[in-house]
Amino acid sequence: MKLRNTNGRGIVAGELEIADTAWRRFKGLLGRDGLPDGGGLLITPCNSIHMFFMRFPIDVVWLDGQNAVLKTVDRLKPWRVSFCLSASKVVELPPGRLESVKVAPGDVLEMVE
Repeated sequence: MKLRNTNGRGIVAGELEIADTAWRRFKGLLGRDGLPDGGGLLITPCNSIHMFFMRFPIDVVWLDGQNAVLKTVDRLKPWRVSFCLSASKVVELPPGRLESVKVAPGDVLEMVE
């Protein structure tokens, strides 16, 4: 699965994993040393994340139910938290990815095969 920005700025994540069960949401990226370039993790439902015990920073995209970007966080460091109470899902990306693909609030993301 790929995650594409409908504004024409390209692919946000070329290899999108989906965490949509209680266990997958709980585990998230814990135990990993990083995300591959072009990788990403979609957690749904989700309106808050923590970085406790994480080994690397991530970029964060908060989405509503129609996949509109509500908020972005660049390079969220380990041992921090982030939330967006109006969000229904979150995408976690490698650090610096938001800057390179120019994702911004108001954009709409779509999943494609």
